[in-house]
This record gives sequence, C-alpha cells and structure tokens, in this order.
Amino acid sequence: MKYTEEHEWLLEDGDIVTVGITAHAAEQLGDVVFVELPETGTEVAKDEEIVVIESVKAASDILAPIDGEIVEVNDAIADNPAMVNDDPEGEAWFFKIKPSDTSQMDEFMDEAGYKAFIG
Repeated sequence: MKYTEEHEWLLEDGDIVTVGITAHAAEQLGDVVFVELPETGTEVAKDEEIVVIESVKAASDILAPIDGEIVEVNDAIADNPAMVNDDPEGEAWFFKIKPSDTSQMDEFMDEAGYKAFIG
C-alpha cells in the first residue's frame, strides 16, 4: 500500500489501483454523511477533484492521485457513507483506476513514511 500527503491510500493489483482515504483522514473528517463518486469510464488527471465527501464537520474534495481511467466505483459507500468511518482502509474504498503512467506511483510514501508524516 502507498500513501499520499492528501491522506489517500493506493493499492496496486496488477494494472489496477484501488484508492481510498486513510483511517487518519476518516477520523479527522468525523461522521461521513455523503459521498459523491466519479462516473466509471471517466479519464482523470493527477490532482483533479473527483470525489466529494461531506461529514458532520466539513465538506472536502478527494483528488485523483494519478492520471488514468476510473474503471470501478464503490457504490456501497454512496448508499452507506458511514462505511468510510467503519472501514476506511478496507471495504470503504472509493474507486479503482487504470493508471496511464504507473511511474506516478513511485512518488508516494510507504506505511512507515506515512506514519512519520502524520506523527
């Protein structure tokens, strides 16, 4: 698993990368009440706003961590946003993306680096 400074996690599985937010981010947000996901088939560019997430504390945008095509979204979290608080680094992933440039993954932190970053 890799981590971004924007508190997203990325998990590579073959040529697909699953993306979600970290437990730290979910904790900072508080109770999540709404998630708007991108459409499958959408081409995204790194740092483009692609997910809207609202909690009882704030609304924020999730940025695309890499360039690519959205190949799957997790409709379960749109139907049940509280999943983001219950299992942010597991069942509550946001989307799966097929990267157009896998070398972008090299920019991100490993778990130890992320723990030091949020420490």
